[in-house]
Amino acid sequence: MDTLPKTFALTTLGCKVNQEEGSALVGVFAEAGYALVDFSEPADIYIINTCTVTHLADRKSRRLIRRAHKQNPDALLIVCGCYAQGAPQEAASLPGVDIVAGVDERAGLLALAEARLAQREAAPLLAVADLKEQRDFVSIGAGKSGQKRARAYLKIEDGCDQFCHYCIVPQVRGPVRSLPLPFVLAQAEGLIAAGHREIVLSGIHIGAYGQGLPDGVDLADAIKALLALPNLGRLRLSSLEPQHFDPKLLALLKDQAKLCPHFHIPLQSGCDKTLKAMGRRYSLSQYQAVLNSLRSILPDPAITTDIIAGYPGESEEDFSQTLDFIKGLAFAGLHIFPYSPRPGTPAASFPDQVRPEDKQRRAEELDIIGKILQENYAKKYLGQELRVLAEQQLEQDGQIYWSGHSANYLQVLWPSGEVSRGEFQVVIGKEYRDGCIFAE
Repeated sequence: MDTLPKTFALTTLGCKVNQEEGSALVGVFAEAGYALVDFSEPADIYIINTCTVTHLADRKSRRLIRRAHKQNPDALLIVCGCYAQGAPQEAASLPGVDIVAGVDERAGLLALAEARLAQREAAPLLAVADLKEQRDFVSIGAGKSGQKRARAYLKIEDGCDQFCHYCIVPQVRGPVRSLPLPFVLAQAEGLIAAGHREIVLSGIHIGAYGQGLPDGVDLADAIKALLALPNLGRLRLSSLEPQHFDPKLLALLKDQAKLCPHFHIPLQSGCDKTLKAMGRRYSLSQYQAVLNSLRSILPDPAITTDIIAGYPGESEEDFSQTLDFIKGLAFAGLHIFPYSPRPGTPAASFPDQVRPEDKQRRAEELDIIGKILQENYAKKYLGQELRVLAEQQLEQDGQIYWSGHSANYLQVLWPSGEVSRGEFQVVIGKEYRDGCIFAE
């Protein structure tokens, strides 16, 4: 391998699942002897791990491809991930692109790269399979994670069968596929042995975990098995759809000290008419019942959500209903997304598309409410003890702080002291500002 390039740069766009997959790619290339450099630096190989959930994600992906080619026109330029899966020909037409690899093809990306390095060709290599019939879970470099955080993401599921009318994810991620439970436990043990004190279960649709596995396990079974690992510090769940909080899962969530009381439950709209138009599989009353159940079994869980602003056909009255509904649910935070039409989805061709300026205005109104809700939730913990995972040091107003998250996902800063990265620290919240709790 002495004749091959030795440096690579990788950047990842999009969701936590894609971030974890990008970290896995870092681990694969690093183990093969390549040295990671910052994406802003010259490199022999550039890897852009793309996202396509919005048109802005597509645009960012194209911008990064052009930037990498400009930085080193002779570099091997690889485009992979969701944008590559959804628009391979478009990705291949961009300047300097050598390889376009789909979502599952990233598992073999090192071999593709080294074959291409051995014989460079003018035409880009397209390695993008049709995922419609894929039923096997594909791991990228299992056991070779390049994750450096105190918290580590563990992908246990891929794909989605929901086909919400606005969402392109089922098209670029394929059907639901699950990592068998023995492999889940083995990867978790590896992450713990590597020093990660908190594991975040991730997936495109983790509530569907177990679907297609022969032994009939589900998400509750996986959580229970992971919580039994002796050296696990904390277990956190990523986004869960409201319909997946079944009685078995709800019963498991009670009295689990290692399980973080933080749940991200997408709502998307606070108007039943809009939910129906979106193809969502619940009503507002059903959604509220899930939150009521969680709050009846846990003292004060942090519940965050996603909201789409300006969905086709959403009137001002519909939007007002959403504002009122959200205000009454005491969320700990909101993630706001102006509606972005995705090619090939039903909503892209719906009549009554909302004007861009109205989508932006609605998103800004939602953002204001989200900040108020976040502050209201966080301030309840001022004067209280918080057990926080020390994740990184940063400077604020000339002072060095440790930064980390509590079990209920409050970001906490406290003066740097006798603690190491990856350790838990008990602090007392003193002040809330700029979206953080400052503690001592």
